Amino acid sequence: QFQLVESGGGPVQAGDSLRLSCLSSLRTFSTSAMGWFRQAPGKEREFVAATNWNGGERYYADSVKGRFIISRDNGRNTLYLQMNKLTPEDTAVYYCAASAYQNLATLSGGYNYWGQGTQVTVSS
Repeated sequence: QFQLVESGGGPVQAGDSLRLSCLSSLRTFSTSAMGWFRQAPGKEREFVAATNWNGGERYYADSVKGRFIISRDNGRNTLYLQMNKLTPEDTAVYYCAASAYQNLATLSGGYNYWGQGTQVTVSS
């Protein structure tokens, strides 16, 4: 049984937008920092964005800053990633992750739970 389930990925054109969702069944969701990571073919998993437990703090990778927005709805146990102005370089499997701590983290080692991922493919 998966505790983090991503959805919202798919094929899009360059310049389009997508919103990813991550539904959590973790009882600690509302007190956990959450993050989004991605992994492109042949590349290592990389940090995309993170938020602290209440959404008051957010941090982005330079490659997505100004285009992506991370948010969360603790009442719905859901994490979001709004992705705008997508480019082919954004093509990857996107993963959400949950931390055991309230403060956000940018390294994958700071997260204890991972979803299965959702594929985003951006064509030019």
